[in-house]
Amino acid sequence: MWNTVVLCYLAGINLVAFFAFGADKRRAVKHLWRISEATLLGLAVIGGAAGALAGMHVFRHKTRKPKFRFGVPILLVVELILAFHLSNL
Repeated sequence: MWNTVVLCYLAGINLVAFFAFGADKRRAVKHLWRISEATLLGLAVIGGAAGALAGMHVFRHKTRKPKFRFGVPILLVVELILAFHLSNL
């Protein structure tokens, strides 16, 4: 039961993070209102690091900013380690 809930949450938050990077890139190109960096990083922190990293590369967005370039992969590693340890409980 809990495994299904956690997997659905992670799938959802990673999709949201991925599409948020795409939406922000599109808005940047069109000079429209942007999604804040805090929101984009926040999505990565709450479990969406894989989606954020994929969005960064697919949309070529925020890849030069150090807090994204290094922070998101570090968050992904932390999330993977946490998932591994929690799955062994």
